Amino acid sequence: MPIGIVLLDKPAGLSSNAALQRVRRLYGAAKAGHAGSLDPLATGMLPICLDEATKIAGEILSSRKRYRFTVLLGVSTVTGDREGEIVERSSVPDLAPERIEAVLEAFRGAGRQVPPMYSALKRGGRPLYELARAGVVVEREARPIEIFDLRLLARHGESIDLETHCSKGTYVRTLAEDIARALGTCGHVTALRRISVEPFEREPMQTLESIALACENGPPPRMLPADWPLAHLPAVYLDSLQATRISHGQAVVIGGAGAGKVRLYGTGRFLGIGEADGLGGVRPKRLFGP
Repeated sequence: MPIGIVLLDKPAGLSSNAALQRVRRLYGAAKAGHAGSLDPLATGMLPICLDEATKIAGEILSSRKRYRFTVLLGVSTVTGDREGEIVERSSVPDLAPERIEAVLEAFRGAGRQVPPMYSALKRGGRPLYELARAGVVVEREARPIEIFDLRLLARHGESIDLETHCSKGTYVRTLAEDIARALGTCGHVTALRRISVEPFEREPMQTLESIALACENGPPPRMLPADWPLAHLPAVYLDSLQATRISHGQAVVIGGAGAGKVRLYGTGRFLGIGEADGLGGVRPKRLFGP
């Protein structure tokens, strides 16, 4: 089976799930999962885990992400981006660079954000965007987020180009709307690109076209190994007996394993993620198949 991670440069106009299914078929994988969806209008990095690598997708979901986006000031839409119906127009004040910087500074650091109605969060088993399309608005609780970096790249007319490095769960559309309000007007996202997902900041991305072309002429492009994004976890190497016990769901004793999640290796391969108790015991947490 094709086990590994593909860093897809998702094109605009395609949902994350549609892009995922195309990659899955090109690689001939039985299953696939992505680590953080992108809106259809958005482009950029979409990590796709194939087959057994889907078991570590959750480890990537919790990572920080970096985006570049353009906000058109003076116009807001129901979806917070250019695909939605216009719901408000407002004048745009004369914004000196110092004024913009002061507003951006107020958003840096830890904060809370109310998720938008047009999101994949679920209420009663239904995505919020389905409720929104039916004209239903429900109360959403603000969630903690953190903006590690937020800076102005350029201003052209009534649009501003921004870049942010943010925690998981940050909605850039909502951030853009909040920034516009703080500037004394309204606004919406007209362009959005995810530059990177930790820990893949410097890894090249593949396009659907490049993958398809490679498949036409031979095997698909090489993937990143499933343990690549887990380098921050301590590695634990098991002998054959310990590997067998772990594979049967049993704990083993490993000296100096510390405490917390660990990478498990044995029989010449990556076995999955374990949990060390700090007393020498290691138990399986999420194992790959044989």
